[in-house]
Amino acid sequence: MNPASRLPAAGRLLLVLLGVGLGLNLRDLSAAAGLPIPALPIPYGGSLLDNALAVLVALLLAVLLRPRGEGLAASLGLRSNGARGPLWVLLASLTCWLGLAALGTPNTALTAVDATMLAVLFPLAEEVLFRGLGFVLLVKIVRGPWALLALPQALLFGLVHWLGFGGFGGGTTALFVGVVIAFGGFIFAWLNHLDGNTLWCGLALHVSMNLAWNVFSLDDAMALGWQATSLRIGTALLAVAVLGLHARRRRAVTLS
Repeated sequence: MNPASRLPAAGRLLLVLLGVGLGLNLRDLSAAAGLPIPALPIPYGGSLLDNALAVLVALLLAVLLRPRGEGLAASLGLRSNGARGPLWVLLASLTCWLGLAALGTPNTALTAVDATMLAVLFPLAEEVLFRGLGFVLLVKIVRGPWALLALPQALLFGLVHWLGFGGFGGGTTALFVGVVIAFGGFIFAWLNHLDGNTLWCGLALHVSMNLAWNVFSLDDAMALGWQATSLRIGTALLAVAVLGLHARRRRAVTLS
């Protein structure tokens, strides 16, 4: 057992929260310390490097903090629990696609690179950092109700996006975005919990909804209005309900 895994629960919790809270900001911290890390010389090079470093933080902390006998992939929720759960979540996410098709217009400026970065790679990195490190590993090293343990990463997820929209300078728009994103972070963790503490159901919803919001364009008033907000929340809750029913049926079959 490594020394870090023998830390008291409070110490391990602090390390996890520091990793989650700072993982996407390593280049900013390095620049503030006078050691700037240049962006990769490709489109999205800065954001791609930020996300890669965040995944590295999650991997390193998982190696240090995972319980004895726990594999690295399992400690971050990267093992598979079957494809049916994610497929049910994807089916539920069609609500978002249909709603955005009705509310918006096709985004003709979207490129394959845009879609890959914004709807696949960046969500994957966020899921590994926030839900893998911040939730799945946390429930393995700290005892407590899953919903309570899901809250810190959700709040940090919202905080990071609130800062990205200007923080206090962003006014009510930044606050609104932060609250909605924090709600999404909790929903993603809930889906992970329902699928046996794996990342794939939360990732499926994250990827599908991100892609839908990039495939269709909405003006700012519509994107922040009650219709689009209800669509976000409704789709997320529908995914939880559908996956919950699937998990219940799976347990019933296992016990029969």
